[in-house]
Amino acid sequence: METMKNPLLSAVRFIVLTLFLAIAANQSFAQTPTQGNSKISGIVLDSAAAKGVEFASIALFNVADNKAIDGTTADESGKFTISKVAPGSYKLMISFIGYKDKAVNVKVEKGKDVELGSIQLASSVQNLQEVTITGEKSLIEEKVDRMVFNAEKDITSKGGDASDLLRKVPMLSVDLDGNVSLRGSANIKVLINNKPSTIIAANVADALKQIPADMIKSVEVITSPSAKYDAEGSGGIINIITKKNNLQGLTLNIDSGVGNRGSNLGLNGSYRKGKMGFTLGGFGRAFYNKATSVLDQTTYSGSNSFLTNQSSTAKDRGLFGQYSLGWDYDLGKNQALSAGLRYGTRNFIQKQDLTINQYENSILNNSSLRKVDRKDLSGTVDFNIDYIRTFKPQQEWSISTLYSRTGLTNNFNTDILNESGAVDSKLKNENKNQNSELTLQTDYQTPLGKNQLLEFGAKGIFRTVDSDFKYLTAGESGNFVLSTTNPSGVLNYKQNVAAGYFSYTLSTKNKYTFKLGTRYEYTGITADMGDNKPIDIPAYGNLVPSINVSKALSGSTTLKAAYNRRIQRPGIQQLNPNVNLSNPQSISTGNPALSPELTDNFELGLSTNIKKTYINASVFARQTNNSITQVRMAVDTLQGAIVTTYENIGKQRAYGANIFANVYLTPKWTLNGSIDILHSYLEGQTTGLDGTSVGMSNSGFNYGGRLMSQISLRNGWGLQAFGFYRGKEIQLQGTRTGFYMYSLGFKKDIANKKGSIGFGAENFLTKGVRFTSDLTSPQFVQTGTTQLYNRNFKVTFSYSIGKMSFNAPKKKTKSVNNTDVVGGGGQQN
Repeated sequence: METMKNPLLSAVRFIVLTLFLAIAANQSFAQTPTQGNSKISGIVLDSAAAKGVEFASIALFNVADNKAIDGTTADESGKFTISKVAPGSYKLMISFIGYKDKAVNVKVEKGKDVELGSIQLASSVQNLQEVTITGEKSLIEEKVDRMVFNAEKDITSKGGDASDLLRKVPMLSVDLDGNVSLRGSANIKVLINNKPSTIIAANVADALKQIPADMIKSVEVITSPSAKYDAEGSGGIINIITKKNNLQGLTLNIDSGVGNRGSNLGLNGSYRKGKMGFTLGGFGRAFYNKATSVLDQTTYSGSNSFLTNQSSTAKDRGLFGQYSLGWDYDLGKNQALSAGLRYGTRNFIQKQDLTINQYENSILNNSSLRKVDRKDLSGTVDFNIDYIRTFKPQQEWSISTLYSRTGLTNNFNTDILNESGAVDSKLKNENKNQNSELTLQTDYQTPLGKNQLLEFGAKGIFRTVDSDFKYLTAGESGNFVLSTTNPSGVLNYKQNVAAGYFSYTLSTKNKYTFKLGTRYEYTGITADMGDNKPIDIPAYGNLVPSINVSKALSGSTTLKAAYNRRIQRPGIQQLNPNVNLSNPQSISTGNPALSPELTDNFELGLSTNIKKTYINASVFARQTNNSITQVRMAVDTLQGAIVTTYENIGKQRAYGANIFANVYLTPKWTLNGSIDILHSYLEGQTTGLDGTSVGMSNSGFNYGGRLMSQISLRNGWGLQAFGFYRGKEIQLQGTRTGFYMYSLGFKKDIANKKGSIGFGAENFLTKGVRFTSDLTSPQFVQTGTTQLYNRNFKVTFSYSIGKMSFNAPKKKTKSVNNTDVVGGGGQQN
């Protein structure tokens, strides 16, 4: 904590300065001209959809000096009222993101109210909503700093999880284990409703299995985050927005599905009365699968060679769930308070039969059979309280807090059998982890003139990671005792981050938008591996600039360019020194001395509409130094065993392009797809035959794509087809072959669209997917083949009951947004 003293003082000063500016702004705003007793009211509508524009900004200007004297925001239905207006001539300026500003002249007479009625705003950008006659939301929306995939239009999502849905999002790739990469980089940050969670920091793939796909409203892909976001996540940020119920009254929704590879059940309810609202939800998903794999591995030691042949059959079972309670309250006209409590659970169990045959110089010298029971269990609690105060349009101040705690258990039990099939010995690994973090954050923004916006804020993150691991063996009495030959130990790891940022946005008359900013983050770390075993990890500070420029060329065409620097801290799975010996020939361990990596990102993009077709094309380049690289080395004493760990020894250079298109073949039939091209160059170190470090590199192209078509039929019927392909993946020490997935589904709305039934099939023409990996180094050659049986058929059902009305105000809230550590195992190079 001592290393954080000065930066934390700076953060406190930053918060005090923010409070002072907010109070000063509020006082100056209160010093308006003489107030009267008249009211100006109206309703802001979307000119195309004839719906209220929720949270539209309304500013009242005095015509005499063109100064803003009052303002408000519209409610959920677009209605607004400005009270205590003195007689005079005014100009009402109405604005909202995605719409053209509109000015309305108003003359107020003494003692009389002014009712403006309907005020229609026209869209400022053309998207697919404008080229269809149904007025539906576009599948893809291009915003100033992100691309938005509207997941609500996906028919086959019911019964799946978030990783199933993310495979359909442009620029994203999801492998068969659920690991997500953005433009070929696995160093990304995944948020849920702008909030992080320690379970996501620990393992992104497993966390995504906790989120039901049919509860996702949209997915935001942010490839060039501004200074307002944390500097972590070198590949970018993925923000998953879930469906929220802001209706007045009491509602209850049920979603369920049954399939041969998984089943799910979800219940979500909400109650809203006046200024207060509650939400309560629960979801559970069980899956069951099996896989077979074969691995041939040859290692070299002097004149000797060791061949290891491994074959395994595994049965996987998992139960994932999340339960949440939300609350919000309207404190006043321009203030809102919200809180949330979430519990997520992950229970993954695998039973594996593993056969290992070892040959020395082509002669079989050892054969063993192992029965391995592996358990990955976790429970996560997130609690947040958020407050926001709006002073006038675009001027607001917020305070956000978050406490998150996760308990993880990664254990395995191994029975080692002899030639007769009897248990010869037993081995047990117990690995318990506690991961907690507390975040305090404040943000302030204010307009500077008509076309400028200033944002600044401060943030503190306080993390603690504790790991306790040990190996046990069965003694003569059958009881387990501490192993004397296998490692045991602890890891105590504390990381404190103090950050401050500012961002400036300018929009010019010739349709340029500039967003410039910088962020400074100071990180202090203390770590030890038990008594008298400190780990020397120096503190470090990083200044990370960001530049985003966009230009509206003509009509619906927009050109974007961006540069930013990002840092990537190691995740708990990469730090954890626990040695996993469940397979003695394939050992894995973390490295608690890892330091962060730095990445420079460049991007150029173009989006446009050509009649009924939306096209988004982008090219990008990035360079990473001090890369956290997965490395493998042979261990002579274990006759051919391979140890996998992580080191800061790599360099990465990547460049590529993404092209996405969506076309409305008819008003109710869409076809969309994308092509991804990536070239990667990786450079690092490996171990030579004599045990010294040897430089090595690898490079190559990766191709991928997806295609999806959806059609809405009469009487509530809908049909969707989807296909996905990911090509060969380049790693530092080899390659991994690509894979494909495809699905077909339909649904039928029932009970006046209060419910639906559906059917989906995935990879139904084959038993599953087969893929291989090839790894090489001076010490070993390894080839592995895995057959995953993922053919799946599912039936889904959903139904909603309850009384709903749309007169409840939708509250504007902000929350903590940590975009910060490597998820899961990080990169796989």
